[in-house]
Amino acid sequence: MSTRAEEFAGLSVAMVTPFRDGNVDYAALEKNAEFLIDAGVTCLVPVGTTGESPTLSHPEHEEVIRVVVKTAAGRVKVMPGTGSNSTDEALSLTRAAEKAGADAALVVGPYYNKPMQEGFYQHFKALATAVGIPICIYNIPGRTAKNIEPATIIRLANDFPTITMLKEATGQMDQASQIAGATDLTILSGDDSMTLPYLAIGGRGVISVVGNIVPQDMIALCNAFFAGDMKTAQAMHHKTFQLCRDMLGLSTNPIPIKAAMKLMGMDTGDVRLPLTPLEPEQEGKLRGTLERYGLI
Repeated sequence: MSTRAEEFAGLSVAMVTPFRDGNVDYAALEKNAEFLIDAGVTCLVPVGTTGESPTLSHPEHEEVIRVVVKTAAGRVKVMPGTGSNSTDEALSLTRAAEKAGADAALVVGPYYNKPMQEGFYQHFKALATAVGIPICIYNIPGRTAKNIEPATIIRLANDFPTITMLKEATGQMDQASQIAGATDLTILSGDDSMTLPYLAIGGRGVISVVGNIVPQDMIALCNAFFAGDMKTAQAMHHKTFQLCRDMLGLSTNPIPIKAAMKLMGMDTGDVRLPLTPLEPEQEGKLRGTLERYGLI
């Protein structure tokens, strides 16, 4: 396994992007980053799905990366989202992340235009040959409308040494197992509730949404597994699984996590259109979930 990639094992947190009065609230962004750094996370992952990256302008996107890198100041890794359905745009964002001092780039499969497998290969090839930082392929067909098939991921991993990681969000354990058995990629769960199953087949951690509010619990799950303490790992899985099911299932990510953070006194402002806040009934359910977990 690549030493550079193994440095990303454990808990990475998919950060929200705070908005205030229509603008990015950079002071709140720094505060959130400090909270996660103090909790002991391995890596901060700004401007991904949870960071509402599709609603950010390119200048905002690049500034969020710069602020998080500056705040991290080498204390933890930073792996911003830099993907796009345009290869040129993804290349521009990835180069900007490298220039800003990011440690790696999380690159989602091109969405909406549904490329063929050769298109996926050529897309990631263009990035891998143009930048020096590690690239994490982000495969989430539920968002992109097209699966990056195992054969394509294996081919990319074999051909390009800078492609060192995979964020697996297909929910298909057979696919993840095939990739884990054929590559030395650091596989990171893209679904909080499936962290332990992914670890069991060779995964090395998670890029977490609930880690925004319970980072210590997700760290405890990973650490227990790595230490061979399956009883504790299973207990933490079942505890966090319930939170994931009851909270994240309320609405589209990141609507529920932003609402939860607000209820916990970690106000990150609004979601940007076309996303809309939770309905009052949903917020009531969320409050009950957080109370049962002991968070409020």
